[in-house]
Amino acid sequence: MTSGELEAVQRIAATNSVNPWTKEMFRKEMGSPLSHCYIIENGGDSGDSVLGFLCFRVIAEESELLNLGVHPEHQEKGWGRALMDFYLRFCREAKVKTSYLEVDSLNHRALRLYESLSYQAVGKRKRFYQGKRDALVLKREV
Repeated sequence: MTSGELEAVQRIAATNSVNPWTKEMFRKEMGSPLSHCYIIENGGDSGDSVLGFLCFRVIAEESELLNLGVHPEHQEKGWGRALMDFYLRFCREAKVKTSYLEVDSLNHRALRLYESLSYQAVGKRKRFYQGKRDALVLKREV
């Protein structure tokens, strides 16, 4: 992910989350030595080439998936799984043993994806999203 792609990434984030990240939040994460931010794109020259994005941190033998989004027009086409496959491969190569993430308890599409990748609920954060919706904390041994 580069700063030139932030406009497209932030637009996708705004359509995928009840608490979307701002461009500044992405910039801050991109500047952290512990963070990794990537995009998946269709290879076109148009401004709509970004299909999705992924941000995560790796600290020693643990990783936390911070943000993942796929453009609404490209959901249910395997791009989210492709991003997750990349993330898990990255974790294995970095010798990460455990991956964590938080997901809106009402985001059934994301929950199906994470459960299909062997993530399991290990906790709940009450009213985490906008003080209204719960977040489930999921964990997977890499």
